[in-house]
Amino acid sequence: MLVSCMVVGIGGFAGSVLRYLCSSLAPSAPMGLPTLLINAVGSFVLATLTTWTLKGALGNEQLSLMLRVGLCGGFTTFSTFSVEALQLLEGDKPYLGLVYLTLSCALGLGAAYLGSALAR
Repeated sequence: MLVSCMVVGIGGFAGSVLRYLCSSLAPSAPMGLPTLLINAVGSFVLATLTTWTLKGALGNEQLSLMLRVGLCGGFTTFSTFSVEALQLLEGDKPYLGLVYLTLSCALGLGAAYLGSALAR
Protein backbone atom coordinates (compact mmCIF):
# COMPACT_ATOMS: atom_id res chain seq x y z
CA MET A 1 0.00 0.00 0.00
CA LEU A 2 2.82 2.41 0.83
CA VAL A 3 4.51 1.77 -2.52
CA SER A 4 1.20 2.31 -4.31
CA CYS A 5 0.72 5.63 -2.52
CA MET A 6 4.24 6.68 -3.42
CA VAL A 7 3.89 5.89 -7.13
CA VAL A 8 0.52 7.67 -7.27
CA GLY A 9 2.13 10.68 -5.56
CA ILE A 10 5.04 10.72 -8.02
CA GLY A 11 2.63 10.54 -10.95
CA GLY A 12 0.40 13.20 -9.40
CA PHE A 13 3.36 15.52 -8.92
CA ALA A 14 4.41 15.08 -12.55
CA GLY A 15 0.83 15.56 -13.81
CA SER A 16 0.28 18.70 -11.76
CA VAL A 17 3.54 20.26 -12.91
CA LEU A 18 2.74 19.33 -16.50
CA ARG A 19 -0.70 20.96 -16.21
CA TYR A 20 0.88 24.11 -14.79
CA LEU A 21 3.43 24.24 -17.60
CA CYS A 22 0.78 23.69 -20.28
CA SER A 23 -1.40 26.43 -18.81
CA SER A 24 1.60 28.76 -18.66
CA LEU A 25 2.26 28.36 -22.39
CA ALA A 26 -0.79 30.44 -23.28
CA PRO A 27 -1.20 33.14 -20.62
CA SER A 28 -3.41 35.28 -22.85
CA ALA A 29 -5.71 32.42 -23.93
CA PRO A 30 -9.42 32.95 -23.25
CA MET A 31 -10.52 31.70 -19.85
CA GLY A 32 -11.29 28.02 -19.97
CA LEU A 33 -9.43 27.17 -23.18
CA PRO A 34 -6.29 25.74 -21.53
CA THR A 35 -8.41 23.66 -19.14
CA LEU A 36 -10.61 22.48 -22.01
CA LEU A 37 -7.59 21.27 -23.98
CA ILE A 38 -5.85 19.77 -20.96
CA ASN A 39 -8.96 17.82 -19.96
CA ALA A 40 -9.50 16.58 -23.54
CA VAL A 41 -5.89 15.37 -23.79
CA GLY A 42 -6.13 13.84 -20.32
CA SER A 43 -9.33 12.01 -21.27
CA PHE A 44 -7.63 10.57 -24.35
CA VAL A 45 -4.54 9.47 -22.42
CA LEU A 46 -6.52 8.02 -19.50
CA ALA A 47 -8.81 6.02 -21.79
CA THR A 48 -5.81 4.71 -23.72
CA LEU A 49 -3.98 3.70 -20.55
CA THR A 50 -7.10 2.13 -19.04
CA THR A 51 -7.69 0.06 -22.17
CA TRP A 52 -4.06 -1.08 -22.17
CA THR A 53 -4.31 -1.92 -18.47
CA LEU A 54 -7.45 -4.02 -19.00
CA LYS A 55 -5.73 -5.84 -21.87
CA GLY A 56 -2.67 -6.48 -19.68
CA ALA A 57 -0.47 -4.41 -21.99
CA LEU A 58 1.06 -2.31 -19.22
CA GLY A 59 1.81 -5.46 -17.25
CA ASN A 60 2.63 -3.65 -14.03
CA GLU A 61 0.01 -2.51 -11.53
CA GLN A 62 2.31 0.13 -10.03
CA LEU A 63 3.00 1.66 -13.44
CA SER A 64 -0.71 1.67 -14.18
CA LEU A 65 -1.43 3.44 -10.88
CA MET A 66 1.32 5.99 -11.48
CA LEU A 67 0.10 6.84 -14.97
CA ARG A 68 -3.68 6.55 -14.63
CA VAL A 69 -4.38 7.72 -11.09
CA GLY A 70 -1.33 9.88 -10.51
CA LEU A 71 -0.31 11.45 -13.82
CA CYS A 72 -3.76 11.74 -15.41
CA GLY A 73 -5.41 12.65 -12.11
CA GLY A 74 -2.85 15.39 -11.48
CA PHE A 75 -2.94 16.62 -15.08
CA THR A 76 -6.70 16.95 -15.52
CA THR A 77 -8.87 19.07 -13.29
CA PHE A 78 -12.59 18.91 -12.80
CA SER A 79 -12.54 21.56 -10.08
CA THR A 80 -10.94 24.19 -12.33
CA PHE A 81 -13.40 23.30 -15.09
CA SER A 82 -16.29 23.77 -12.64
CA VAL A 83 -15.09 27.15 -11.36
CA GLU A 84 -14.36 28.46 -14.85
CA ALA A 85 -17.75 27.32 -16.12
CA LEU A 86 -19.46 29.03 -13.18
CA GLN A 87 -17.54 32.27 -13.77
CA LEU A 88 -18.49 32.25 -17.44
CA LEU A 89 -22.14 31.46 -16.69
CA GLU A 90 -22.37 34.20 -14.08
CA GLY A 91 -20.45 36.74 -16.18
CA ASP A 92 -21.73 39.08 -18.85
CA LYS A 93 -21.64 36.37 -21.55
CA PRO A 94 -23.39 33.31 -20.12
CA TYR A 95 -23.65 31.73 -23.58
CA LEU A 96 -19.85 31.27 -23.45
CA GLY A 97 -20.36 29.23 -20.30
CA LEU A 98 -22.83 26.98 -22.10
CA VAL A 99 -20.45 26.59 -25.04
CA TYR A 100 -17.62 25.77 -22.62
CA LEU A 101 -19.72 23.18 -20.78
CA THR A 102 -20.87 21.57 -24.02
CA LEU A 103 -17.43 21.54 -25.63
CA SER A 104 -15.76 20.21 -22.50
CA CYS A 105 -18.15 17.28 -22.22
CA ALA A 106 -18.16 16.54 -25.96
CA LEU A 107 -14.39 16.77 -26.36
CA GLY A 108 -13.74 14.81 -23.18
CA LEU A 109 -16.03 11.96 -24.18
CA GLY A 110 -14.86 12.04 -27.79
CA ALA A 111 -11.20 11.98 -26.76
CA ALA A 112 -11.83 9.13 -24.33
CA TYR A 113 -13.61 7.14 -27.04
CA LEU A 114 -10.80 7.79 -29.52
CA GLY A 115 -8.12 6.84 -27.01
CA SER A 116 -9.90 3.63 -26.10
CA ALA A 117 -10.56 2.74 -29.74
CA LEU A 118 -6.95 3.37 -30.77
CA ALA A 119 -5.65 1.34 -27.83
CA ARG A 120 -7.75 -1.66 -28.90
